[in-house]
Amino acid sequence: MPHCRVCQHETLERFLSLGPTPLANRFLNREQLEETEPYFPLDVYFCNTCCLVQLVDIVPAQVLFREYPYLTGVSSPMKTHFAALAEEIVQEYHLDPGSLVVDIGSNDGTLLSSFRQFGTRTLGVEPAANIAALANTAGVQTINQFFTPALAEDIARTMGPAKAVLATNVFAHVHDLDSFLQGASELLSADGVLVIEVPYLVDMLDNTEFDTIYHEHVSYFAVRPIVAILTRFGMGIVGLTRIRVHGGSIRVVVQKSRTQQARVVDRFLTLEAERGLSFVRPYHEFAQRVHSVKDELIELLRNLKAQGLRIAGYGAPAKGNTLLNFCKVGPDLLEYLIDTTPAKQGRFSPGMHIPIYPEQRFHLEPPDYALILAWNYADEILEKETAYRQRGGGFIIPIPRPIVV
Repeated sequence: MPHCRVCQHETLERFLSLGPTPLANRFLNREQLEETEPYFPLDVYFCNTCCLVQLVDIVPAQVLFREYPYLTGVSSPMKTHFAALAEEIVQEYHLDPGSLVVDIGSNDGTLLSSFRQFGTRTLGVEPAANIAALANTAGVQTINQFFTPALAEDIARTMGPAKAVLATNVFAHVHDLDSFLQGASELLSADGVLVIEVPYLVDMLDNTEFDTIYHEHVSYFAVRPIVAILTRFGMGIVGLTRIRVHGGSIRVVVQKSRTQQARVVDRFLTLEAERGLSFVRPYHEFAQRVHSVKDELIELLRNLKAQGLRIAGYGAPAKGNTLLNFCKVGPDLLEYLIDTTPAKQGRFSPGMHIPIYPEQRFHLEPPDYALILAWNYADEILEKETAYRQRGGGFIIPIPRPIVV
């Protein structure tokens, strides 16, 4: 039995299997369709000791992140979110012009660009070579490496300690959490802050967000296991808030040498206890709802196709590929997908091999219905596509259960 990555105990219990699944961000070119596509188990476990929800079948980070198709800068909602985050951190934690801000998993530098307007020094750490090159070309200094304690020591030695270390949508990707926190501690100044944003387990369970589960996301965090691992490193939570991004997340602000947690932490721990998240039953109930969503979505799509109606997919996010592969929704049900990310256009979705086009295809050849795979942006999409809806086009939102709007 594998060990839990937080408490190291062997008290893991599987509650959901999404089956052998291809990598969610491995979009294929036409030649690769003729090759054998790699599949990996996508099974989810609950730790009965510290309550961390996690994957145990780990795909090496070098396979997942050396080349990466996702660009933060193509998402207007994320650009807005990061601009607000930068302003809040600068003001709340008194960053001065010249303070060093290090972003781990910095992608194309969108978040760091929001900090630079306040005069801070910035440095990105990004393992994907293609994206690190884009960031450097745009003038955002970025190191093309994985974050390690050795790299953290090197940055602190050459640039000084960091007043803020950012880990937005990164902490859930980290298999070796001890190494990550050791590096963050080495890099932070005595009064610096580590800012973590991760999808919140409560939201995932409440909204049946099973498509949040894919091989890059090795941990699915409630607050309790975060407190447990931070305590081992002598770190404490000084800020904790729920935020809307990615279907519901939490922002956790951490400092070194904190023996007392912020009072708000107790409210989150109480909420999680009231939901029964220390026991495995809610997770098995979640798994039952996941299978219900699958059955309802397949029935809906097949009924529409039986009526001779055309359906396309709106967005080609990683989470959408979990949904498509688990539900076995392929080109027989969806004619095509559209996405604004250039690296995905002209390729095919992993596993189901649905062709992906720029969004112009949606307007030039509109379907009768569109399945919103990027459902966390559903409000923005519905507003953007008002004209399509006025002409009679319909949208299907699959999560938390399939509905037509």
